[in-house]
Amino acid sequence: MENNVRKLTRSTSDRRIAGVCGGLAKYLNIDPTVVRILFLVALLCGSLGFWAYLIVWICAPEDNMLDR
Repeated sequence: MENNVRKLTRSTSDRRIAGVCGGLAKYLNIDPTVVRILFLVALLCGSLGFWAYLIVWICAPEDNMLDR
């Protein structure tokens, strides 16, 4: 039986600050630039972008941490 469980992780290879957008883009299978723009728009429209980024930064492990 094949295990196709996807896990949200922070990217260590495609990161600008903490790898949140790169990891989220990999999880959703979309371009990281789109995720970065969405976080920027959410940040400019209110504080939702900041809090969402901060929560994922704290909760999601780095992708190389799962290999250990």
